[in-house]
Amino acid sequence: MSERDGIFSGDDPFVIARSWLAEAEKSEVNDPNAIALSTVDADGLPNARMVLLKDIEDDAFVFYTNYGSVKAQEIEQAGKAAFVIHWKSLRRQIRVRGTVTREEGVQADNYFASRSLKSKLGAWASRQSQPLSSRANLMAKVAKVTAQHGPSPQRPDFWGGYRILPSEIEFWADGAFRLHDRFRWTRSGQDQNWQVERLNP
Repeated sequence: MSERDGIFSGDDPFVIARSWLAEAEKSEVNDPNAIALSTVDADGLPNARMVLLKDIEDDAFVFYTNYGSVKAQEIEQAGKAAFVIHWKSLRRQIRVRGTVTREEGVQADNYFASRSLKSKLGAWASRQSQPLSSRANLMAKVAKVTAQHGPSPQRPDFWGGYRILPSEIEFWADGAFRLHDRFRWTRSGQDQNWQVERLNP
């Protein structure tokens, strides 16, 4: 029997990640796709926040945000990011580290179009991460962009996606007596094969 039979089995970590997320969607109460995204500022000081993972592609993980946000500025400066997704109901988590590229084409347009009208208008109105004098001021901006863009606003050029291309993916599953199962997948480049090793808990 292979060391990685069961929930860790397979040669493609993205297939495993999609399988775990699909299981979590059946058991997590809220936002099974919520990830803790980590970046670093120009001084190397780490920053973390929760965002929603919107797609697991064949070789990348995709989320969307305002390009003027702190997270986006830090990503643009470093070109790298990491995240962890943890499912309490499954007692599993995935950690990812890698380089980041923008997604600001048709895929971003299609995702923006799928959002609710209020979410679209909110994206237009919010200067994400910038100081805000009051909630009333924000709501006034929402009213203004509603009048400007109507019922079908297009994706603003300051809003779009980021694609994390992993160099490392770690799968973790809870084990009895804290003897957890951990497998780390690493590769030196996007065109390289994955190397897999078991880690101590």
